[in-house]
Amino acid sequence: MDKITRKTSFEQWFSPISTEKMQEYVESHQLNYYTKKLYMVSFLKILLYAQLNETESIRAVRDAMFSEELQQLTNLDSISNSQLGRRLNQVPTEFFQQIFLDLVAQIHMKTEFKQHRKISTPLKIIDSSTLPLNLNNHKWAKFHKTKSGVKLHLRLVYMEKDCSYPDKAVLTNAIEHDSGQLEVLVDDKECMYVFDRGYLDYERFDRMTDDGYFFVSRLRKNAVTRVMETLRLPEDSLVLSDEMVVIGTTQNRSENAFRLLKVIDSKGNELQLLTNRFDLDADELAELYKSRWAIELFFKWMKQHLNIKKFYGHSEQAVHNQVYIAMIVYCLNVLAQLHTNSSYTYLEIGRFLKVSWWKSAHIWLRKIKGKCVP
Repeated sequence: MDKITRKTSFEQWFSPISTEKMQEYVESHQLNYYTKKLYMVSFLKILLYAQLNETESIRAVRDAMFSEELQQLTNLDSISNSQLGRRLNQVPTEFFQQIFLDLVAQIHMKTEFKQHRKISTPLKIIDSSTLPLNLNNHKWAKFHKTKSGVKLHLRLVYMEKDCSYPDKAVLTNAIEHDSGQLEVLVDDKECMYVFDRGYLDYERFDRMTDDGYFFVSRLRKNAVTRVMETLRLPEDSLVLSDEMVVIGTTQNRSENAFRLLKVIDSKGNELQLLTNRFDLDADELAELYKSRWAIELFFKWMKQHLNIKKFYGHSEQAVHNQVYIAMIVYCLNVLAQLHTNSSYTYLEIGRFLKVSWWKSAHIWLRKIKGKCVP
């Protein structure tokens, strides 16, 4: 307990990031060579602090260094705009990506991801979101006459209603189509993948089926299908129809048979769901697809509560680095929730930390435990 009380809230929250592993990454990329002041540990803490506090510019980050507490945390008494900007542009994205993946591995362990596989098939939801950029400052990401942007292709692990977290990400220019990322994001045969219409590719669906990957996806309304068999539904089923079909035209038809479900969404619209899973009930499959909403909530949370509306740097590397910093913040919040068994959401935990980041870790931990502590 004494060790915890001597730590600040920020240091306790930051502690899942292994200092030893981070030092290995720093040495392998030679990130501290010729550095006189802004070493990587201090730089990472500054960036995480900036994300937590939704600091909107490099200048505002620099001004935050006048705080005595932040100076003590980072072992810096001041920093310039140019030093921060130069560092952000120079650090390879692989550095932040490795930290992100290390945190994901810790979440896997704490949620007993492998043990869950023995009970039921865990879900991995795949989707993408475009992050808009200023065209004048980010011409390298131009995808329209008047627009620039990067696209975050994300895989989200959905374990249960209140536990979801990203475990793999790919960043591309916004002009890239979603479907090309399936081969990168689908790599575990013991999972069930859920994705939307943007990933429709009949040939790839055939390959996934032949290779033993399971999925459920939304099918376009104008998709050509040929019914091979109508499957029986329970009397109390919320699913409108359940059929075995082949998809595509005569010239471009799937080799495998798939299962086509018609359901009504919460807005009263009819949806067509395609899957290669025949061993689950129709209603169960419909519920699996509903879980896709979790990734929409993640993107909403990320855009509203993490500072990626305004990017600190103009280069491709600086933008990618800031996106990974945002996901590192999310993973640290998840680990804080799992560590304390808190009833609070990731967003609420982040709010508590912003208010009490320099207070005793013991006070902060008691606060986010909620009802667990008298």
